[in-house]
Amino acid sequence: MSASPHPSPATAPAGAVTGGSDYTARHLMVLEGLEAVRKRPGMYVGSTDSRGLLHCLWEIIDNSVDEALGGHCGHIEVILHDDASVEVRDNGRGIPVDTEPRSGLSGVEVAYTKLHAGGKFGGGSYVASGGLHGVGASVVNALAHRLDVEVDRHGHTHAVSFRRGTPGIYHGNGPTADFTPASGLRKTARTPKTRTGTRVRYWADRQIFLKDAKLNLETLHQRARQTAFLVPGLTIVVRDEYGLGEGGTKGEESFRFDGGISEFCEYLAQDKAVCDVLRLSGQGSFKETVPVLDDHGQMTPTEVTRDLVVDVAMRWGTGYDTTLRSFVNIIATPKGGTHVSGFERSLTKTMNEVLRSQKVLRVAEDDIVKDDALEGLTAVVTVRLAEPQFEGQTKEVLGTSAANRIVAQVIAKELKAFLTSTRRDAKAQARAVMDKAVAAARTRIAARQHKDAQRRKTALESSSLPAKLADCRSDDVERSELFIVEGDSALGTAKLARNSEFQALLPIRGKILNVQKASVSDMLKNAECGAIIQVIGAGSGRTFDIDAARYGKIILLVDADVDGAHIRILLLTLFQRYMRPMVEAGRVFAAVPPLHRIELVQPKKGQDKYVYTYSDNELRETLLEYQRKGIRFKDSIQRYKGLGEMDADQLAETTMDPRYRTLRRVNIGDLDAAEQVFDLLMGNDVAPRKEFITSSAATLDRSRLDL
Repeated sequence: MSASPHPSPATAPAGAVTGGSDYTARHLMVLEGLEAVRKRPGMYVGSTDSRGLLHCLWEIIDNSVDEALGGHCGHIEVILHDDASVEVRDNGRGIPVDTEPRSGLSGVEVAYTKLHAGGKFGGGSYVASGGLHGVGASVVNALAHRLDVEVDRHGHTHAVSFRRGTPGIYHGNGPTADFTPASGLRKTARTPKTRTGTRVRYWADRQIFLKDAKLNLETLHQRARQTAFLVPGLTIVVRDEYGLGEGGTKGEESFRFDGGISEFCEYLAQDKAVCDVLRLSGQGSFKETVPVLDDHGQMTPTEVTRDLVVDVAMRWGTGYDTTLRSFVNIIATPKGGTHVSGFERSLTKTMNEVLRSQKVLRVAEDDIVKDDALEGLTAVVTVRLAEPQFEGQTKEVLGTSAANRIVAQVIAKELKAFLTSTRRDAKAQARAVMDKAVAAARTRIAARQHKDAQRRKTALESSSLPAKLADCRSDDVERSELFIVEGDSALGTAKLARNSEFQALLPIRGKILNVQKASVSDMLKNAECGAIIQVIGAGSGRTFDIDAARYGKIILLVDADVDGAHIRILLLTLFQRYMRPMVEAGRVFAAVPPLHRIELVQPKKGQDKYVYTYSDNELRETLLEYQRKGIRFKDSIQRYKGLGEMDADQLAETTMDPRYRTLRRVNIGDLDAAEQVFDLLMGNDVAPRKEFITSSAATLDRSRLDL
């Protein structure tokens, strides 16, 4: 907490005396011990929702994983009990149970009640670890209604319990049992002297966490799988006794991977390989000045030498997306840091050097950029070092500056050896990787040039827009709409039905190219895809500039049949892959033309003569309602199969006039899931698609088939 020594008169309450005599030391508050954690939990665990709950759990698990990193633990068990408590067990060395001389407390009490206390500061217990700030276990304790610790060590089980950070004894089960404050460990049982380990069980404090906050089992499994990849030989078991699975199911999952990050890289990669998984490893050292506790209890600045170990697994594939996961001592750094910047910088620089030396790049061509080198790359970047500097307790960004230099040196040396290898197999793979990067650069440049030609005024002045575009008169982007219409036949009706002031029409002929299977160059060569990108005028791919888009809404107007649905999917694939910001901004819509037209016989005053329905269920319900109310209608109900069956008035009234139409906004709720679905249904790999269709056939509602 920070306090200004002089409050500003401008912010003082009306009528308050702002003189110095009313502002004294008694106004300053000092939060002692774990009280600061309970007062500002978000500072330590990020939030008090489900993410904060998961962060608390992983603070405890990471302590066990650090034992595994040191070679002292091979099995970790995470149990989600049916009473909403969580337990973590390991077979590591066990938290020290002897007395810490300066505080007079046992090692367990120090670790769970003192902020910035732990075995990872001096470097004698852990060479590399994830818990670096000494606040993990104590923060979880502070935010737990009840926390129990049992340690097997020296032939006994040592136990201690805490209530919101205060040690004591519970007389019963659960967090609401009677509690007596008391310090010190209790020996509860004898054990074999060779048995060691730690068990921590806690109940999250609902005074701190939101009532609807709960652990996500899928996220927990993903994190456990990821950790098992990063620590080869470690077994992590997640047992769900609470019923967090789908439909409230309970179960157990076990994770163990002996292949390490090479196997992790293969797991992450979704596309066809261009080269084998490369393993680039090395190490370096650096010096830094850190405060060290001397024999007299004083913090003395001391220069120490640190070793940093780099281990990278990477593989290029035929796809276009980049998947890069980075870790420091098995702690994920989703927002990168100095190790990631060093990796990307060295990767780009080294590839440019080799491309020039081997004349893969022509003399007149520019160097490739980072995005070219990373296209289609799947990489796992890990570094291990003692006491890394993170930005914040949530450890999402590495700040140790020396990591940039050391990672860059290792990547430069190892990657150059691969790219310049003379072995036949490695040489062919290296050439394929370099050709892919150069092709990406050339495509990027071509797309940028293409984008530059898309600006609306330039396009209008040069008359380069497609001749079949029926543009609108308005220059107001927010108001204007572009209808992408299926077929030239529907274009004539749509021209009569539109408001030419702000509604533009672009007809497409049949089914466009499936861009999920095609390269960027093939997409740009396709007449229909090129026309759509050209008319929207904002470029494509990484160079797409949503601010340059010529229309506020893009509306897909296709027939209400199977072919129309297929055309709509192909168009959405184009937008998702090359104009995704339009989808993310909610500016892509699907028109909803009616399926049926009911003609009423002698409608009453104020009642429409024609009524439109948009599904078979809606038709049945409407007809039943008319029969119940005695409203007469003609038996010859018109069924529309295509847009061309409607005249201009009908099309305007039902589908194009903003006053009456219905539009479906297209959005991406889960980007990763959307990418997987597009790859499954529209990608090159046929086998998974066939399996999906076969396995899903039994779940199909046959009544929805349009036969």
